[in-house]
Amino acid sequence: MEERLKRQLDFALEIDKEKNIFRQTHLSGHGRKENDAEHAWHMAVMAYLLREYSNEEIDIARVMILCLIHDIVEIESGDTYAYDEESLKSQKEREDLAKERIYSILPDDQKQEFISLFDEFEENRTAEARFAHAMDNLQPLLLNDSNKGGDWKEHQVTSKQVYGRHEKTKYGSERLYHLSDEIIRENIRKGNLRE
Repeated sequence: MEERLKRQLDFALEIDKEKNIFRQTHLSGHGRKENDAEHAWHMAVMAYLLREYSNEEIDIARVMILCLIHDIVEIESGDTYAYDEESLKSQKEREDLAKERIYSILPDDQKQEFISLFDEFEENRTAEARFAHAMDNLQPLLLNDSNKGGDWKEHQVTSKQVYGRHEKTKYGSERLYHLSDEIIRENIRKGNLRE
């Protein structure tokens, strides 16, 4: 087998490990914890469905690939819970080391492409990254809402923390930011999210 194809297939097998990285968010209907691959797939499909609510014109294929690859680094760095302030302090360093190792499996041109895509998402500097971030925020919010705030309750998350996370949503979609606000306020009213 030629070297380029071998490296591409090695990477394809490596990213299968993303299915073993479990997040703090549970599947809808009080299911088990979701894994990173499920989260990424769900975000990508949501992005396609909700693309009309982007604040700006977007390349939806680019948004979808940003959604699909943004958590691959967690194969090595592990999932960083959105509301774990201590883990968030070291997240960038851990993920930068992970992206170098994991993306180095690829041929050099694709390594650079994937690192660039990952950095674009992290830096939130394009319309596509901003919309992908809106999906990254909305997807777990919908799951938490469907589970009557179970994950928020388990981790004693406050509405202030959830609002802080959703600040980026408005840069990708004002409409989805307002929807998120409605969902958050309703969960506060029901006692699913403490103030």
